[in-house]
Amino acid sequence: MLIKAGLWLACFWGAAACGVAAEPTAKDAVALAEKGARFMRLKGKEEMIRLINTRHPEYNQGALYLAMRDLGGITVAHPTVALIGKDLRDVPDADGKLFRHEMIAIANGPGRGWVDYKFRNPANGKVEDKTTYVLRIGDVALEAGVYKH
Repeated sequence: MLIKAGLWLACFWGAAACGVAAEPTAKDAVALAEKGARFMRLKGKEEMIRLINTRHPEYNQGALYLAMRDLGGITVAHPTVALIGKDLRDVPDADGKLFRHEMIAIANGPGRGWVDYKFRNPANGKVEDKTTYVLRIGDVALEAGVYKH
């Protein structure tokens, strides 16, 4: 009985303890971008690009993943390799917002910050509110976003 009570409490306080992945949070997005920045400082940009593009589990955790864009707006690294080399600045979100322009402005300005927009969530196919943390490292920006619930 004591074991069942302990398992119930673990499930109540944290879904991961029950084998159910918790939704990533804004804090997780910041942590992932900062982790990528530390890795780049130690191993270099090219190795970070390789890990992102090959969906390395340290930087691709399903709904939460790291992407890289140059300061002009070209996608340098992304788990969806079809996006690499693309300039998607003028592709709006579901409400017509050119959110990538904001991402580039943050990278070229303060160097870190958040951008809110709407995007199709691959987990359920619905357009949902999303927020992405942008962090400039040298001549690129790392991006990690989460869906708001």
